Amino acid sequence: MAQSTPTFLDEFFAAAQGSFALLTGDRKASTYFDFSQRGLVSSFIAFLLAGAISAYGPRLLGFPIESGAASTGLFMSALLYVLQAGAGWLVLRQFARLDGFVPYIVAFNWINLYASLITLLLLMVGAGQFATIAVGVAALVVEVNIARRIVTLAPLQIVVFIVAKLIVQAVAMGLIVAMVAPEIFMPAVA
Repeated sequence: MAQSTPTFLDEFFAAAQGSFALLTGDRKASTYFDFSQRGLVSSFIAFLLAGAISAYGPRLLGFPIESGAASTGLFMSALLYVLQAGAGWLVLRQFARLDGFVPYIVAFNWINLYASLITLLLLMVGAGQFATIAVGVAALVVEVNIARRIVTLAPLQIVVFIVAKLIVQAVAMGLIVAMVAPEIFMPAVA
């Protein structure tokens, strides 16, 4: 009998298990993700959902958001994503490990969806500052475990991979701040 193709919902729940496995460092984490072309497309859908949740979720919950903040947030998320993916691709290319790029992107996309959902949930229960710190720490743990368990890099390669991504994130955040609030970088005129 032919096996049925998993639905997006099937992939959603499997990737949730994989994301938890990445958070805990489980060696079987990669078995929960679909690294095929179909799985890659599903992961991009998950990433788009993550962007929509991050941009519009707080507004739907009644949090006051400035006009245009959602579209600015989507633009910033897209810019940060492209820069991080580019940094990942460059580092993996230097290690001659481009075979790990699609698995990295698939896991990274799904992780973004769950991080957005968890952050929104924490905002709903009033854990704003805690949410930022908790999700940030969890994101770092997951990033290391994606490099370890999904891409299967060696320890020194993991360090270089993570440091390169952190540098790109810092530069991207500087660019974003410069675009959104250029007065921060302008000298005060007396």
